[in-house]
Amino acid sequence: MRAEVHEVGKGTYLVHGHHTNWVILKDGDAVTLVDTGYPGDREGLLGSLAEVGSSPEAVTAVLITHAHNDHLGSAEYLRDAHGTPVYLHEAEVPHARRDFLQQVAVGDVLKNAWRPGVVPWLVHVIRVGGTEQHPVTAPEAFPVAEGSPLDLPGRPVPVHTPGHTDGHTVYHLPDAGVVISGDALVSGHRTSRIEGPQLLPDMFHHERARAVASLDLIEALDADALLPGHGPLHRGSVQAAAQQARERAV
Repeated sequence: MRAEVHEVGKGTYLVHGHHTNWVILKDGDAVTLVDTGYPGDREGLLGSLAEVGSSPEAVTAVLITHAHNDHLGSAEYLRDAHGTPVYLHEAEVPHARRDFLQQVAVGDVLKNAWRPGVVPWLVHVIRVGGTEQHPVTAPEAFPVAEGSPLDLPGRPVPVHTPGHTDGHTVYHLPDAGVVISGDALVSGHRTSRIEGPQLLPDMFHHERARAVASLDLIEALDADALLPGHGPLHRGSVQAAAQQARERAV
């Protein structure tokens, strides 16, 4: 499958894979990759790098919002094949190693099979390797203090937003007015009946109350473009988007 690459701004690209997204931040010949899609997205991932004039060898680092299978799919491949460091919040490092798993189980999904879209989504997940485990052998915690920009293309600032998982992190690009929100704030999902800014359905969150509380942290970020882990690019105030998601979560 060919991934869909959308240029959000200079050097910033949102890429749609198999119902999950990743982000490419490009500065000259160097690239930061945020998330990597499902295992079955690898061909699309590599193709998206080529489409923006880059390559796996040019990826300076992989940043992971959280270590679910649909975001971690090719992280270990890039680390093993190209020596690319894989960075996450310190609370998410053991999750990426699969010391434990904070992800919805198939049994929990089947309990929600009556909901529109859930069964087709599950079938799709299985087809693209979403139930496989691809742990990162040597994930690393961010090499900067919280609130500081990473010395990588795009100068992303990690912001810890726990709830979906313990170490979930969004990435703020202050100069570009962009928030890469992973699954802390999305704009759509195959199992959701609504469109626009929202939380994922409850079954996907490790701690829903913390996920709702983390919307306050996103609301505080100054940006007018939201690049979510699922759904289309959202243009407009990220503060307003977080507020709308909170209202819908009540």
